[in-house]
Amino acid sequence: MPMNAALQGIAESAPATHAHTGAWVAGVLRARISAGQLPPGTKLSEQKLSAALGVSRNTLREAFTVLAGESVVHRIPNRGVYVAAPGGDDVREIYRVRRVIEPAAVLWGELTDDALDQLDAIIVRAREALATGSVTGMGDANQELHKALVGLSGSASLDELMEKVLAEMRLVFHAMATTPDFHSHYVERNAALVAQIRSGRREEAAAELRRYLDAAEQELLAHMGIIPS
Repeated sequence: MPMNAALQGIAESAPATHAHTGAWVAGVLRARISAGQLPPGTKLSEQKLSAALGVSRNTLREAFTVLAGESVVHRIPNRGVYVAAPGGDDVREIYRVRRVIEPAAVLWGELTDDALDQLDAIIVRAREALATGSVTGMGDANQELHKALVGLSGSASLDELMEKVLAEMRLVFHAMATTPDFHSHYVERNAALVAQIRSGRREEAAAELRRYLDAAEQELLAHMGIIPS
């Protein structure tokens, strides 16, 4: 998505002025990155973002500091702030976090009817994307599923952490945009995982999820030309 189009969406979603803090701006930009609307390498113009969000440049710089600490953006001296392109160490750290919080949510989260229906609906969308060959659609469904899995925990803090992880994951997945097989073979793995959860086989699902995450990490590192450690 072009920068201007992403900015228009940001402006339309902006809440009341009292919410315009550095943390709020960081959350808005993180969500846009997580949704794939600001791909790796995008320059984040202070002038344009300040105007779109209705915030001062100082507030925007506070947000950039937060996101830089999360490795979601990086500053290049005398050039500006850019959406990051994660490297091998970033991928390893992402999957360290995911291997802890996702299986735990599967094991101990609350499996309400609404939550299970949400998981089922995501699988339907993923299969539709697979049938039409939509790499973006498969990637979006994958992000939604893993966010929903962590959402089973009922923890706002874990949801916030996962939002940060998903923003970084979106940047990693951008490098796989020309490798549709990476996304396609996880559609049915996701479906099998949801089936295990729905049938109450939580321990099996959690163990499978860890194997799944191990395999995805190794595949990503191999694609980046990095020998998994």
